[in-house]
Amino acid sequence: MSRLLLVEDDSALAAGLAAALACDGSQVDVADSGQEALRLARSAAYDACILDLGLPDRDGVAVLREMRQSAIGFPVLILTARDAIGDRIGGLDAGADDYLMKPFDLGELEARLRALLRRRDADGTPWRRFGPLRFDAEGCAAFAGEEPLELTRREAGVLECLMRRPGRIVTREAILAAAFPSDSEVAPNALEVQVSRLRRKLEAVGVTVRALRGLGYRLEESGRDVLE
Repeated sequence: MSRLLLVEDDSALAAGLAAALACDGSQVDVADSGQEALRLARSAAYDACILDLGLPDRDGVAVLREMRQSAIGFPVLILTARDAIGDRIGGLDAGADDYLMKPFDLGELEARLRALLRRRDADGTPWRRFGPLRFDAEGCAAFAGEEPLELTRREAGVLECLMRRPGRIVTREAILAAAFPSDSEVAPNALEVQVSRLRRKLEAVGVTVRALRGLGYRLEESGRDVLE
């Protein structure tokens, strides 16, 4: 499931578009101003952003520039009624990945988003994402929004293993192998200790590790109902 940031001040359009994208399997957060867009972009891990340029408090291109200056690297698709070639060039130069004119066809928008997500995955990015969490597999570092999480090496191993299958059950054996890769003998409760410590740190940022007896563990966003 992709998590998208929709930045659009037209409430009717935003509601309709968010509903359509949700039906397509995406989780959509909506911002109706540049300030709110920047706040959300810095506090959660998004897979892509749909950005309108005509925002009430500031120009969308300025918002995009600030995102890129803050090292927020998710793909951005500009969605706007501005049809001047200079506007398109300005948006792309500011860091946009694609540009779609209003009025638009929903099918085309969805196809362009899929293309952006495929392109992102093909880049071989080391980042794994779940809710507000980002995990840098190369650097073995975790972040909640832009804030680093202080994790031990074993806690990071548990988290990376869970984030390979976000929202899905991961077996105890798989997590043990990730957290204790070179240990032939591990204390019976060693994994439970690591999971408990990791859970305490994650719950502070709205994520939990749920134990499912006889099955394994699952990463969940706190407060979200998940079907068994």
